[in-house]
Amino acid sequence: MDFFNDLTVSDADFQRLVDFIQKNYGIDLSKKRALITGRLSHALKQKGYTKLDPFLDHLFTTRDPADLELVLNKLTTNYTYFLREKDHFTFFQSHILPELVKKHQKDHTLSIWSAGCSSGEEPYTLSIYLKDFFGSQASLWDTRVLATDISQQALAKAQAGVYQLPADMPQQWLKQYFVKQVDSTLYTVAPVIRKNVIFRSFNLMDPIKFKLKFDVIFCRNVMIYFNQETRDALVSRFCNALNPNGYLFISHSESLGHNPLFRLVAPSVYQKK
Repeated sequence: MDFFNDLTVSDADFQRLVDFIQKNYGIDLSKKRALITGRLSHALKQKGYTKLDPFLDHLFTTRDPADLELVLNKLTTNYTYFLREKDHFTFFQSHILPELVKKHQKDHTLSIWSAGCSSGEEPYTLSIYLKDFFGSQASLWDTRVLATDISQQALAKAQAGVYQLPADMPQQWLKQYFVKQVDSTLYTVAPVIRKNVIFRSFNLMDPIKFKLKFDVIFCRNVMIYFNQETRDALVSRFCNALNPNGYLFISHSESLGHNPLFRLVAPSVYQKK
């Protein structure tokens, strides 16, 4: 039993929470006991709880959206930044986009999904690369990126589109795609880029039933939170959600191994067989 900042967490309560999060959201917290007690303690004490047990009873009975959101926000890390794993975007622009342009000459519609988009830097980066690639032809193509996350807090930040940009942000991007806030070091994503991203709440444990099949799915630094069984099931759903020869990007810290559904075409980039 742990006593962390006066929040009591028994072995049984810890396991109850781990099982609940695993079953409903796919996130494996079985080795994250210190993280659970540490991150939840202050928030639950503010709600008047000194033990995890009564909070879990309340959570499991009511499924209160605000409390579910609280737990998810505390137990998952929404860390991301612009141009993360830049070689992925370079490969996307130089190899995949020319191929997709040939494929979609008739409908002029690309279907791209940022799954687990966190605070929005990934889908906005994709949109900038798309605008740069199409240039003056951009208005002739539907390149809108679907960006989903389970966290309402992350989605709210993403939709606001306000960021402290990294020092190595290309100067041309700053001029074209961002608006500096007055008397601030913060920047707002320009409307032309914000309008190219559609943000939606989505649990990756749910069936994938979007209207269109996808040409490209980015799901990076998400599956690190899942156990192998959950990862395999999600990859299978991704495969079904992709067009023939569609692409799946995962992070450099992840691997599909020798998955029969995909072939490796670049570091952490897989193509549907």
